[in-house]
Amino acid sequence: MGAADGTSSGGARFSGRRVLVTGSTRGIGAGIAAGFLREGALVVLNGRSEDGVRAAADRLVAEGAPADRVRVAAFDVADADAVDAALAALHEELGAFDAVVNNAGVQRRAPLVDMTAEDFRGVIEVDLVSAFLVARSAARPMIEAGAGVILNICSVQSSIVRPTTGNYAAAKTGLVGLTRSMCAEWAPLGLRANGLAPGYIDTELNAALVADEAFSSWITGRTPARRWGAVDDVVGPALWLCSDEARFVNGQVLRVDGGMTAVI
Repeated sequence: MGAADGTSSGGARFSGRRVLVTGSTRGIGAGIAAGFLREGALVVLNGRSEDGVRAAADRLVAEGAPADRVRVAAFDVADADAVDAALAALHEELGAFDAVVNNAGVQRRAPLVDMTAEDFRGVIEVDLVSAFLVARSAARPMIEAGAGVILNICSVQSSIVRPTTGNYAAAKTGLVGLTRSMCAEWAPLGLRANGLAPGYIDTELNAALVADEAFSSWITGRTPARRWGAVDDVVGPALWLCSDEARFVNGQVLRVDGGMTAVI
């Protein structure tokens, strides 16, 4: 993975490497993108809105990221034609990616008996199908290069579930199976595919839940670490899974949840 000699320069694990992070305008995706930049990578930010992606890039540069290592690619990860066109253009410019992080995701909560088919399918498309589409396009040149990493951002809801999130739990559970299938097919060709399953993380997406005193108290009581997770708690494990340090880790899902899924 990465430079021809398999090493990184300047002490940064990802120097000279190219990384795509989908859904990276905010939250966990933005944190992971910033982490890769700190470690020397060239990072392509993604979101559906051109303005949103450029604003995210501007924030990273204002915070000290080198402008020449921050790229933007606005496209809908759930649109197969848009994914193939965007990835083809990126591959033409940059070559094969060394790592792709499938982070894009949405939630639409409702009891199953009240959930519309549109809301069920919509979450499946963004949270599961998009990972297949992006990984499929990214894997082709990775396979030619004989190296590359796919990291799928899963969830503790692939192991434990709550009412009103049936579509999300179904998508994230499917993503675990897809991750293992990627390993089965692509590991013999030199690729690695793993998942990272965050617990309850304090992000913009969860702002309403964090602000809900009763729910927040339940989360902190249910989590052995006795707190919500922070984005930075996820970044280190994500980068490790994409690094050479994890070169023999394949087809696994690492839970980053403060112990929530380890206890009853």
